[in-house]
Amino acid sequence: MSETASYTSNSSKKGLWRDLSAYWILGLCNNFGYVVMLTAAHDIIHDLSEGENGPQTDPDFKRECNKLSTGAILLADIVPAFIRMTFVVLLSIVSLLLVAYAKVVWIALFGVILTSLSAGLGEVTLLSYTSRFNKNTVSTWSSGTGGAGVFASLSYSTMRQAGLSTKTSLLIMLCVPVVQSLVFIFLLKHPSSDKNYTISLEKIKNLNQSTEDITENDANKPLIGFSEKLRYIPSLFKYIIPLFLVNIFEYVINQGFFELIYFENSFLDHKAQYRWYQVTHNVGIFIARSSVNLFRVRWLWLMAIFQGIDVLLFSLEAVFWLSPSIWIVFALTFWEGLLGGCAYVNTFYRISEEVPAAKRIFAISITAFSKTAGIASAGWIAMPTHNAICKIPTPNRGF
Repeated sequence: MSETASYTSNSSKKGLWRDLSAYWILGLCNNFGYVVMLTAAHDIIHDLSEGENGPQTDPDFKRECNKLSTGAILLADIVPAFIRMTFVVLLSIVSLLLVAYAKVVWIALFGVILTSLSAGLGEVTLLSYTSRFNKNTVSTWSSGTGGAGVFASLSYSTMRQAGLSTKTSLLIMLCVPVVQSLVFIFLLKHPSSDKNYTISLEKIKNLNQSTEDITENDANKPLIGFSEKLRYIPSLFKYIIPLFLVNIFEYVINQGFFELIYFENSFLDHKAQYRWYQVTHNVGIFIARSSVNLFRVRWLWLMAIFQGIDVLLFSLEAVFWLSPSIWIVFALTFWEGLLGGCAYVNTFYRISEEVPAAKRIFAISITAFSKTAGIASAGWIAMPTHNAICKIPTPNRGF
């Protein structure tokens, strides 16, 4: 190998690692605020509903429940994602400031909405942008978003456990969007132009990419026009529907049932139990989203079925308090996180492998939208479910 070839190879490897590292950090930063809001949901609702005589509750509630379900935080955290990098970062900063300094619930909810808008726009933008890089950026992005779950929920819960207020904890996290902007600008090696990606068959082979991506056939033709894109969507149902269902089930559990499952004689109080359920769930997500290069799951429907079973188990626990120990709930919460993370990373990795390059950006975008739709649907389900269960008298714990 010549000196020039060796230098080019080393430079290429260094560039690849820069891109992979950048996408891991971008995934972490992008989802950080989103996870913090969900972990802090019980605190936000509880703290901002304090009246002169303590927290305001619905007079019909027969349990220790907030008047407003944490599902409201979930909805505020995801709905705007239905509606590129500087805008994302600014939204993240403003949202943290709004929630930190909020004096009433509606201002906090508006701040959470901006967090969702930031995370949603960032996810669609950066996931679509992976089509211009090595396909492993999908796995590092997924791992980074899983890492966000752990670092965000763990750091927030630890600060609250140490006695810091919700406001102080959120203000400390303003460093995250700054890191995100620096990584995007300085660490990620942005392609200089589209022509850099019109490369020869030999180069594609060297990158271990499929020769099908350069074949002149219908499969590789880009989608043009709304009607053509609409007709293409059914071919994506094998990715869209399982991910949609997994996210409905997952977030009904997290925002509909977590705050209703608590142990009165635990070493953690009610609000702390909710926060550490979120931490446990996000540890499962992080492990699963980081696993695609070790093993892959092709049966996406299987994860939707298992998550459906989890909904049933958690609903029974929320209503009847069947578990004699909080550790059983923590174990189920970890499993639920594993399923959610596994569904996410395997769905998008399969798209990066199976969908022709010319259609990949659209496929990623519409599938990410289905994830958002599932979470939003869960928010609407969680709120009336919370209210209905709160009207049932508190059961005795265990059998």
